[in-house]
This record gives sequence, C-alpha cells and structure tokens, in this order.
Amino acid sequence: MAVLNKQPAVELKGITKTFPGVVANDGINIKFHAGEVHALLGENGAGKTTLMNILYGLYPPDSGEILIEGIPHTIASPLDALKLGIGMVHQHFMLVHPFTVAENIVLGEEPSQKRWFLDMKRAVRDVEKLSAQYGFQVDPNAKVQDISVGMQQRVEILKALYRGAEVLILDEPTAVLTPQEVEELRQITDNLAKTGKTIIFITHKLQEVMAMSQRITVIQKGRVIDTVRTDSTGPVELARMMVGRDVVFKLAKKEQAPGSTVLRLENVHAEDERGLDALKGIDLEIRRGEIVGIAGIDGNGQRELAEVLIGARRVNMGRILFNGQDVTAQGLRTRRELGISSIPEDRRQRGLILDFSLAENAVLGKHHQTPFRKGIRQNIEAVREYGCSLLARYDVRSAGISTTAGSLSGGNQQKLVVGRELDSDPDILVAAQPTRGLDIGAIEFVHQKLLEQRMQGKGVLLISLELEELLNLSDRLLVIYEGRLVAEVLPQDTSEGELGLLMTGGKKAAEVNRV
Repeated sequence: MAVLNKQPAVELKGITKTFPGVVANDGINIKFHAGEVHALLGENGAGKTTLMNILYGLYPPDSGEILIEGIPHTIASPLDALKLGIGMVHQHFMLVHPFTVAENIVLGEEPSQKRWFLDMKRAVRDVEKLSAQYGFQVDPNAKVQDISVGMQQRVEILKALYRGAEVLILDEPTAVLTPQEVEELRQITDNLAKTGKTIIFITHKLQEVMAMSQRITVIQKGRVIDTVRTDSTGPVELARMMVGRDVVFKLAKKEQAPGSTVLRLENVHAEDERGLDALKGIDLEIRRGEIVGIAGIDGNGQRELAEVLIGARRVNMGRILFNGQDVTAQGLRTRRELGISSIPEDRRQRGLILDFSLAENAVLGKHHQTPFRKGIRQNIEAVREYGCSLLARYDVRSAGISTTAGSLSGGNQQKLVVGRELDSDPDILVAAQPTRGLDIGAIEFVHQKLLEQRMQGKGVLLISLELEELLNLSDRLLVIYEGRLVAEVLPQDTSEGELGLLMTGGKKAAEVNRV
C-alpha cells in the first residue's frame, strides 16, 4: 500500500445534500489521498453517486466544504472540476461511436495548427504518448464503434487524463467487463495510483473492492459508517456494514428435474438496427423448472435475443414456439398476455417511463386490464393501491408513490422493474441483467425471486454479464459469440476463467445445433 500523504488530495467536510423527501448525503466527511485507490461502497440510494456528482460539479451541496490539497474550493460545474484536476468516468460511457479513439479523447481540447485547423496528426501522437505513459494499449485510429467495451472504458479514462486529471472518479467501472477486462482495469488503476493519482471508485461488488482498493468507505442512508483499510476487513464484514445484517452470498439451489419444454427457438435469425446479422441460426430450448444462463461479452447478440423472445424485434428466419404454439408473428402485448415476461437490460429506455409516477410504472403492461381500467378511464385508486403494495414488497425506496420513476436511484428503478415483472406470474421470464446496479442485499433478494420462479415450475432465461451470478443460478449455461451459441456447459463443470475464454472466442468450442 502506498504511503499516504499527510495532506489529503481531496477532503470532503460536512457535505449535505437533500432532494424532495430524501436526504442523500448527511454531513459526510471523507479524506482521499494521492497514490491510493479508494472505494465507495453502499446500498442503492445510499448517496455514493450523489456525493461524487457533487465533487465533480454536477450538483451543488446544500452545505459543507470541498478542499483540494487543503484549499477550499467551490465546484459549480464539471468545468470547474476539470480545472482542479478532477475527472469522472460515468457508468454509461459518453463517447461518439463513429469517431476514432483519438478524436474522442481530444474532443473539446483539440490541438490546432495555424490557430484555425485541427491537427489530427498531433492528436494521434499525443494519444500515443499518453497511452505509453500510463501503460494503456489503444489504437488511436480505431473507431469507437469497432472496439470492445473494456477498450471504450480505457478511452474514457484517457479522456480524463488528457485533460490533466489528478483525481479520477470511476462510477461502477466493472459493470460491463469480462473477468479478463476486470483484471486489466485493476492493473490500470494500480499503475495510475503508483504515479500519484487519486482513484475513487463507486461499486457494489465486494470481490472487486477487496482486489482493487487500499481503503474503503462504507456509506449507509447518506451517512459514513466507517472508513477501513482493505487489508484489515473482508466481504462478510463489509456486507454487514452496508445493509446492517448478515447477507447470504450464495443461495442454496435445490436439485430438481426440469419439466416439459415451455419455449423453443428453431434456427432463428434476426438483424440489429443497422440491418446487420445479430442472431445467426439460434436453436434454444427452455424447460419448466430450470434457469438457462446466457454468457457473452456485451454486444454479441444478447439484446437482440431477448427482444426476439418477447416480441420486440422481428425474426427474419426461423420459429418461436411457446407452450407448443407458434408465436413468431405475435407482438409484445400478445406474448405478455400469453405468459412471457421480461426484465429489460436498459431499465431507463425499455423498462420505465421516467416522467410517469411510480404507481403508473408499477402497472405498465397491465394498465389496460381490470381493475386498473374503468371504461376508458384509469382507476387511479386501484393503480395507487397496487403500486404501494409493489414498492413495499420489493423494497423500492422513494419519496412517495406519486414521485416520478426518473427521481429514483438506478438500483431502485431496477427493483421496481423486477418487482413488476415477477408479479405478473409468467410462464417464461426473460431476465436481462436483472441485478445491474443493485447492492449486495438487493442482489440476494432478486436471486431468491428467480430461484422461486424455478421452484414454481417456471422457465427462466438469465442473460447476464455477471459470471458469478450465472454460475450460481443457472442449471445450464450457453455461451453466445458473434450471434451464435458456441458452447453449452454445466456450471459445476466450468469456471469464470474458462467462460471468459469462450466468450472471447479464444478457445475452440463446438457449435451448438440444438440446445
């Protein structure tokens, strides 16, 4: 562990921030030192991201003080933060996909020649020099749309470094990475810390906190519970600090024989938004009482597979059979009424209407059914009553049933979607990234609900980037690569490392003709 300077690089004193009905940060005091990786850990809605948004100038604090190298500063905007050497890499990358890596990195700070003309040769040289300085391996001339998610994250980090960041905030940096990419990120953050940078990362993944940080601050309900050295604690103690109780990390899954086939895909082909082949002859079978996991690097056809199953994307070739009925030509509402439900991977775009109230979002998909409809009018009382019940049963924390879905934290938005879909009692649940952005306590809860679906004889298709989740919950695991199912393995017979190799096409695997 690096020796901490007496003077913190960043010190937050008494930071308080409230939103209508919610105290997000309540008198928070934390010190961040140069040359260390410092993790912020806490439940959904604990106030971690709000705190870092204040440091980055996206929110003003209601009270409190921010000190940079011991000097108080008012940070009113991200521009102020950048001038003070503070950069932030958000969970959802902010890159221009048709642009090259170099063009993205210098965007807004472009080098010029003769004062008026963009000097791209110099931009490429600057990016190459910066990459070499910090041990990054990026191609400055590659288009962002053609590089991996892990490489896109490197580009975001280089953007911040190019602008002179000495303090780097990483928001859920491992959310979409393979195990190999997580290890590469760990090496990158270690290298940055060795050069004297201050790395702050927000996460809910205890294993990565233990592997990547030197100190950990746990925040609960807007307050600091404790700051501890990583080498003096462990996952069990951290989880207890986060949620205030003991947490079961791996739920017991009872052995059971699967039942009849509930869903079958036969030679299914589909295109993406660009008209390119996204699914290339998918054969898939899901039986009652089993969880089938889909492992793959993001962008290899998982989203198109989920949308084809629920009726949100057209099939170009092949058939989809649900309980023996051909539903290939049926749309989303019909399939939902038949018993196909889904947790979409993008809760903000596909799962919720952010400007609608929590009550209205709770009944989406059945808003046209009794008792939520009276003639041509909505039964507001029934909608509110059901919404209140759903929020209570799925621990969705909010300022009230009338607040908008957009006002919730990301984790609470996800819990609302999960609760609504499970409450529809489907025969098939297509769960795409069901625990994305959730804390350890909420993950435990969602996993229990998925296992309950299995025990009730329902079929579950689990699409996840969390390999530990897939290995713990799945009865069978399928690997998708470039739109094809390339392998089928049993969770007990494989490991995260082996799955990671299959996901990258690095290990030869037999094509699956019918799984």
